[in-house]
Amino acid sequence: MGNLEKGKKAPSFNLKNQDGKSVKLSDYIGSKVIVYFYPKDDTPGCTTEACQFQDNLREFSKLKVPVLGISPDSGESHKKFREKYKLNFDLLSDESHNTMEAYGAWGEKTLYGKKSIGVIRSTFLIDEKGVIIRAWYHVRADGHASAVLAEIAKS
Repeated sequence: MGNLEKGKKAPSFNLKNQDGKSVKLSDYIGSKVIVYFYPKDDTPGCTTEACQFQDNLREFSKLKVPVLGISPDSGESHKKFREKYKLNFDLLSDESHNTMEAYGAWGEKTLYGKKSIGVIRSTFLIDEKGVIIRAWYHVRADGHASAVLAEIAKS
Protein backbone atom coordinates (compact mmCIF):
# COMPACT_ATOMS: atom_id res chain seq x y z
CA MET A 1 0.00 0.00 0.00
CA GLY A 2 1.22 3.49 -0.78
CA ASN A 3 1.82 6.38 1.53
CA LEU A 4 -1.15 7.81 3.37
CA GLU A 5 -1.91 11.48 2.95
CA LYS A 6 -3.96 14.15 4.64
CA GLY A 7 -7.67 13.49 4.26
CA LYS A 8 -7.36 9.70 3.89
CA LYS A 9 -9.08 7.38 6.34
CA ALA A 10 -6.54 5.93 8.77
CA PRO A 11 -6.42 2.12 8.51
CA SER A 12 -8.06 0.51 11.53
CA PHE A 13 -6.05 -1.75 13.79
CA ASN A 14 -6.48 -3.94 16.84
CA LEU A 15 -3.12 -4.67 18.47
CA LYS A 16 -1.97 -5.80 21.90
CA ASN A 17 -0.20 -3.33 24.17
CA GLN A 18 2.64 -4.02 26.60
CA ASP A 19 0.16 -5.58 29.05
CA GLY A 20 -1.52 -7.87 26.51
CA LYS A 21 -4.61 -5.63 26.33
CA SER A 22 -6.22 -5.00 22.92
CA VAL A 23 -5.99 -1.42 21.69
CA LYS A 24 -8.01 -0.40 18.63
CA LEU A 25 -7.84 2.78 16.59
CA SER A 26 -11.63 2.99 17.03
CA ASP A 27 -11.04 3.39 20.81
CA TYR A 28 -9.88 6.93 19.97
CA ILE A 29 -12.85 8.09 17.89
CA GLY A 30 -13.82 11.46 19.34
CA SER A 31 -10.25 12.58 20.03
CA LYS A 32 -7.13 13.16 18.00
CA VAL A 33 -4.39 10.57 18.39
CA ILE A 34 -0.73 10.23 17.42
CA VAL A 35 0.33 6.86 16.04
CA TYR A 36 4.04 6.46 15.47
CA PHE A 37 5.91 3.48 14.04
CA TYR A 38 9.46 2.71 15.08
CA PRO A 39 11.88 -0.13 14.32
CA LYS A 40 13.01 -1.58 17.67
CA ASP A 41 12.73 -1.12 21.42
CA ASP A 42 15.83 0.08 23.29
CA THR A 43 17.93 1.04 20.26
CA PRO A 44 19.53 4.51 20.16
CA GLY A 45 17.21 6.25 17.67
CA CYS A 46 14.05 4.61 18.95
CA THR A 47 14.94 5.41 22.55
CA THR A 48 15.58 9.06 21.64
CA GLU A 49 12.23 9.26 19.85
CA ALA A 50 10.27 7.52 22.63
CA CYS A 51 11.89 9.61 25.38
CA GLN A 52 11.16 12.84 23.50
CA PHE A 53 7.49 11.83 23.12
CA GLN A 54 7.56 11.11 26.87
CA ASP A 55 9.22 14.48 27.61
CA ASN A 56 6.41 16.20 25.68
CA LEU A 57 3.63 13.96 27.03
CA ARG A 58 2.29 16.61 29.41
CA GLU A 59 1.86 19.01 26.47
CA PHE A 60 0.21 16.30 24.34
CA SER A 61 -2.10 15.53 27.30
CA LYS A 62 -3.03 19.22 27.69
CA LEU A 63 -4.04 19.15 24.02
CA LYS A 64 -5.93 15.89 24.71
CA VAL A 65 -3.90 13.95 22.15
CA PRO A 66 -2.78 10.47 23.27
CA VAL A 67 0.39 8.91 21.85
CA LEU A 68 0.67 5.30 20.64
CA GLY A 69 3.97 3.73 19.60
CA ILE A 70 3.95 0.65 17.34
CA SER A 71 6.83 -1.68 16.51
CA PRO A 72 7.31 -5.35 15.60
CA ASP A 73 8.59 -6.07 19.13
CA SER A 74 6.73 -8.35 21.55
CA GLY A 75 4.64 -7.13 24.46
CA GLU A 76 7.32 -8.37 26.84
CA SER A 77 9.96 -6.28 25.05
CA HIS A 78 7.64 -3.24 25.17
CA LYS A 79 7.05 -3.75 28.89
CA LYS A 80 10.82 -3.71 29.62
CA PHE A 81 11.37 -0.69 27.34
CA ARG A 82 8.57 1.27 29.06
CA GLU A 83 9.87 0.42 32.53
CA LYS A 84 13.50 1.22 31.68
CA TYR A 85 12.66 4.70 30.32
CA LYS A 86 9.50 5.38 32.40
CA LEU A 87 7.31 5.75 29.30
CA ASN A 88 3.69 6.53 30.14
CA PHE A 89 2.06 5.75 26.80
CA ASP A 90 1.03 2.48 25.19
CA LEU A 91 3.43 0.56 22.98
CA LEU A 92 1.67 -1.82 20.62
CA SER A 93 3.02 -5.01 19.02
CA ASP A 94 2.65 -5.50 15.27
CA GLU A 95 4.67 -8.69 14.91
CA SER A 96 2.89 -9.55 11.62
CA HIS A 97 3.69 -6.09 10.14
CA ASN A 98 0.10 -5.91 8.79
CA THR A 99 -0.68 -2.56 10.41
CA MET A 100 2.69 -1.14 9.36
CA GLU A 101 2.06 -2.24 5.79
CA ALA A 102 -1.42 -0.65 5.83
CA TYR A 103 0.16 2.66 6.90
CA GLY A 104 3.05 2.44 4.43
CA ALA A 105 5.43 2.15 7.40
CA TRP A 106 6.94 -1.18 6.33
CA GLY A 107 9.02 -1.60 3.21
CA GLU A 108 12.34 -0.95 1.57
CA LYS A 109 14.60 1.53 3.26
CA THR A 110 18.24 2.50 2.91
CA LEU A 111 20.63 2.76 5.82
CA TYR A 112 24.28 3.61 5.24
CA GLY A 113 23.83 2.85 1.54
CA LYS A 114 22.43 -0.65 2.18
CA LYS A 115 18.87 -1.47 1.19
CA SER A 116 16.79 -3.57 3.55
CA ILE A 117 13.15 -4.32 4.30
CA GLY A 118 11.88 -3.11 7.64
CA VAL A 119 10.07 -0.43 9.59
CA ILE A 120 10.02 2.99 7.99
CA ARG A 121 10.02 5.43 10.93
CA SER A 122 6.70 7.22 10.45
CA THR A 123 4.18 9.22 12.45
CA PHE A 124 0.51 9.97 11.87
CA LEU A 125 -1.70 12.60 13.43
CA ILE A 126 -5.26 11.27 13.19
CA ASP A 127 -8.38 13.35 13.81
CA GLU A 128 -11.51 12.69 15.87
CA LYS A 129 -13.16 10.81 12.99
CA GLY A 130 -10.19 8.60 12.14
CA VAL A 131 -8.92 10.70 9.23
CA ILE A 132 -5.24 11.53 8.71
CA ILE A 133 -4.43 15.17 9.48
CA ARG A 134 -0.70 14.78 8.82
CA ALA A 135 1.66 11.95 7.88
CA TRP A 136 5.42 12.05 8.35
CA TYR A 137 7.56 9.38 6.66
CA HIS A 138 11.29 8.66 7.05
CA VAL A 139 11.46 10.89 10.12
CA ARG A 140 14.61 11.64 12.07
CA ALA A 141 14.09 10.53 15.66
CA ASP A 142 15.75 13.50 17.33
CA GLY A 143 13.45 16.53 17.52
CA HIS A 144 10.51 14.79 15.89
CA ALA A 145 8.17 14.82 18.92
CA SER A 146 8.52 18.62 19.14
CA ALA A 147 7.68 18.96 15.43
CA VAL A 148 4.54 16.84 15.96
CA LEU A 149 3.55 18.97 18.95
CA ALA A 150 3.97 22.16 16.91
CA GLU A 151 1.75 20.69 14.18
CA ILE A 152 -1.00 19.83 16.69
CA ALA A 153 -0.86 23.31 18.16
CA LYS A 154 -1.55 24.66 14.63
CA SER A 155 -4.44 22.28 13.85
